[in-house]
Amino acid sequence: MSGVEAIPVPEATAEPAAGVEVSVVIPCLNEEEAIEQVVRSARAGLDAAGVVGEVVVVDNASEDRSAELARAAGAVVVYEPRRGYGSAYLAGLSAARGRYAIMADADGTYPLELIPQFVEKLRGGADMVIGSRFKGTIHPGAMPWANRYIGNPILTGMLNVLFGSGVSDAHCGLRGLRRDVLPSLKLSATGMEFASEMVIKAGKRHLRVEEIPIDYRPRIGVSKLSRVGDAWRHIRFMLVHSPTFLFMLPGGFATIAGLVGLIVLACLPQLSDPWTGVSVSFAMLAIVGVGIIQLGLFSRTYAVVYLGEHDDALERGWRRLRLEHGLAASAAVLIAGLGITAGSFFDGVKDPRLGILGLALMAISFQAAFAAFFLSILGLSEHAVLHRRGDRA
Repeated sequence: MSGVEAIPVPEATAEPAAGVEVSVVIPCLNEEEAIEQVVRSARAGLDAAGVVGEVVVVDNASEDRSAELARAAGAVVVYEPRRGYGSAYLAGLSAARGRYAIMADADGTYPLELIPQFVEKLRGGADMVIGSRFKGTIHPGAMPWANRYIGNPILTGMLNVLFGSGVSDAHCGLRGLRRDVLPSLKLSATGMEFASEMVIKAGKRHLRVEEIPIDYRPRIGVSKLSRVGDAWRHIRFMLVHSPTFLFMLPGGFATIAGLVGLIVLACLPQLSDPWTGVSVSFAMLAIVGVGIIQLGLFSRTYAVVYLGEHDDALERGWRRLRLEHGLAASAAVLIAGLGITAGSFFDGVKDPRLGILGLALMAISFQAAFAAFFLSILGLSEHAVLHRRGDRA
């Protein structure tokens, strides 16, 4: 079979073809029961919108007649042998020639007659338009009970809490976007988490995202979704892209709890030996917490310096703080730790709880010093920050 070579990198997308305003991109894996009907519905939607458009079907290594039927119905067929929801869309968006791209599934669940509404919103200035099944109508049998009342609400709520996206249906497969925003999104997910990646990065880039209530219909053919596996891919992706919630909050809680516990125990009168073990536990909690915080700082710094993200609070810190400030703070904590540790050996004191507190502070001081050096290696100097800011501009 012949077809368009799949190029799964959005940045490589060619300029929109003259006269082609809208590309409907449809990933397809063994959907011969529905694909012909879906392509025709897409073409009818383009006609209703009064636009010159194309239907791009991405054959994701189908083992049936999906590609043949799609081509016969009037679609341009793109072949992407690497299976995956995201892989198919990366290939399709790269091959699309329109100024706007409408994304839809190949199973007949989405109302492509709403294409004119999506195009209208994109023409009106929206960067991305997402269908909302929960604001529209979910037809009987279209969505399993667990997905409707547990899975989708939890995943969408989690995405909104972590990233402030403010959408009601983050995983709706009917959406549209301006092709000229693709380079800024730098999409790369190859699986179902691709849907979350689009919404997350649109929010981080402060793109204008709007919603349209839609009908959601029972699918034609057999579902390819894995409820548990796909849900975990979404959760994993969201956590990895939210260092604050993955690292900073649990790390901060562990550090504060550990240090407060150590200080409280050290201030109490002499206690029995078992409390020494409790002090050791608090010390470990504080040290581990500081390490987790450092991972959060490293990951957030890398995202800002090398992945083009922005963090105003972090960047203000870069302008005010340098390696020497970190080393000075580490030295101050080290001196305090040494003093407390030495004091725990004095006659009349000899309290192991004080010694454990001092040793914990010494360990934290060394962690902080090496973290300061590593952050410096990542490029945290005022010159480096301003230089990268200039490059982005």
